[in-house]
Amino acid sequence: MQRLFGKQKKENQDLVETILLEQYNAYYRLAYSYVHNDADASDIVQNGAYKALRSCHTLKQPEYAQTWIYRIMLNECFSFLKHAKAYSYEEMEEEGFQDQAYAEDRYEDIDLKRAIDQLEKKDKAVVILRFFEDRKLEEIAEILDENLSTVKSRLYRSLRKMRAALEDDREQSIEPSRKVGE
Repeated sequence: MQRLFGKQKKENQDLVETILLEQYNAYYRLAYSYVHNDADASDIVQNGAYKALRSCHTLKQPEYAQTWIYRIMLNECFSFLKHAKAYSYEEMEEEGFQDQAYAEDRYEDIDLKRAIDQLEKKDKAVVILRFFEDRKLEEIAEILDENLSTVKSRLYRSLRKMRAALEDDREQSIEPSRKVGE
């Protein structure tokens, strides 16, 4: 029995390692979409990979390994955001930080980024997994450990919120130009 358990553990470890290597960029994009910083996103992925490898023996169904790892990465993102270090201006100068809003932000559509950032964390996760990671709704439900109908509701509600936020941004950018021309 011990030999069988050891064989399963090794198979799980190999599977998790393979998935981590193949999906590293997807995990990095996921983390970056939450923290908007290269170093922090890398730390999140490394911590998530460590936790996945450390606990791969608890994986009972290897066919769900990818979903299991996504859940670990999302939990790492949420944990990081919950315990994110606040920097003072002096600390930022000492550590040589650049203006993060300009140096690290690589989104082409700033308004879309802002609309996504305004969503609650689980709603944001649904949008990112669906549209940036091309995950099916069923996979997202497994990753977030929620019902499919809940994921659908979150997605459609989030899209309405984002659309409203984008329309508000558009109206605000048009308003000043009308006043100038009057």
